[in-house]
Amino acid sequence: MTVIAEYEPQTISSPTPEHLVTPERWSLAMRVAFRFCFVYFGLYVVTTQMFRGMFPFKVPFFDFGKWPPMRNLVMWTGHNLLNVKPILAPSGSGDTTYDWTQLVTMLGLALAATLIWSVVARETPSHERLHKWFRLFLRIALGTTMLTYGFAKLFPLQMPTIFLSRLLEPYGNFSPMGVIWYSIGAAPGYERFIGFAEVLAGTLLFLPWTALLGALVSLSVTIGVFIVNMTYDVPVKQFAFHLVLMSIFLIAPYSRRLLGFIVLNRPVASYQPPRYGRSEKSRRYWSVAQVVFAICALGWGTYGGEKGWKTFGGGAPKSALFGIWDVDSMSIDGVTRPPLLTDTARFSHAVFQAPTGMTLQKMDQSFVRYGVTIDTLKHTMLLKKGTDTTWKATLAYQRPTPAKLTLDGEVDGKRIQMAMTLHDLNKFLLISRGFNWVQEQPFNR
Repeated sequence: MTVIAEYEPQTISSPTPEHLVTPERWSLAMRVAFRFCFVYFGLYVVTTQMFRGMFPFKVPFFDFGKWPPMRNLVMWTGHNLLNVKPILAPSGSGDTTYDWTQLVTMLGLALAATLIWSVVARETPSHERLHKWFRLFLRIALGTTMLTYGFAKLFPLQMPTIFLSRLLEPYGNFSPMGVIWYSIGAAPGYERFIGFAEVLAGTLLFLPWTALLGALVSLSVTIGVFIVNMTYDVPVKQFAFHLVLMSIFLIAPYSRRLLGFIVLNRPVASYQPPRYGRSEKSRRYWSVAQVVFAICALGWGTYGGEKGWKTFGGGAPKSALFGIWDVDSMSIDGVTRPPLLTDTARFSHAVFQAPTGMTLQKMDQSFVRYGVTIDTLKHTMLLKKGTDTTWKATLAYQRPTPAKLTLDGEVDGKRIQMAMTLHDLNKFLLISRGFNWVQEQPFNR
């Protein structure tokens, strides 16, 4: 979209009341493009996580993309037009068959609505007022999304800083997403830097005076995220691409001014940021409301980030047996099992991180995970397996010294005994290397 008159330089000391201004006529292409963007981006925000993110309390009813009539339209499109079977189930992926079918459905709805709107409003010269209010809506939607992801990185939650079982897993077993996820997690300073950029973008987007700068920061950050998602196969490709498009939409009215200033090296006059309300009093109220919203969003994001850090992040409670334990000896039904790589019944390591989890690594480097409840008074642990409510096992443990641990109990009808030694985490180069200002030679392993 090209520059709209609303954002041209103002030469008068006080703006003319909006209802007295004769709107400038937009070109046909501009009118059609705006109508499509209005419908499509509006649908996308309302039917995805962006709409829920605009509110401090996550209400399930706001998942409009998963409720009728959108769900019915998506299912119909999949079955009758695309010959696919969308499955609506939470998986953590944003690129499911349902998501792609929903995208096609929204494109169809937006094209149809744009066609009808263009026929009905063919004599309408422009949509300046609607454009201004829609930009406010999109600024809030994009800004709250940037804050959500930003605070999840400022308090390193999205990419965990230390995941003990990953330290035991061969690099070749990592997926591309696992490589980027735990690489960023291993450098929390870098993760916080990305989070700060996202929080900065979101905060600037909330304020009309800094919205352009916020959109520019958002564009640079979301392009980086999108490229990472595309090259490391992170299943949020569709969502990240839409954040890029929304940033471009918010920048578009300033494109001619930016081109003249940055590329053509021409002087640019000051501009009047969008003003909301018909009177000076109402305009002040709207300005104050945007500032208050920004403060509240920052406060809520900080509170949520700190709470998440203490609940399931690096500041969360740790297991009473926290650490990686090397299995020195193990017997099954009284028979000692030597540490042979071909013995799939013997374990090489036990990992305790969260209070409710236990991971055992086999000699072939595969993992078995259990839910666990540790009773530090009785020195017992109750094991559970996945969602199987009927399976359980109880092990007695002894910790004669901080670095020694023994387990004894029955699992799947077999008597298990293990003696273990606490592994020094500093033996992992990833943890012990740290940061160095002076390096005579590159240390790249």
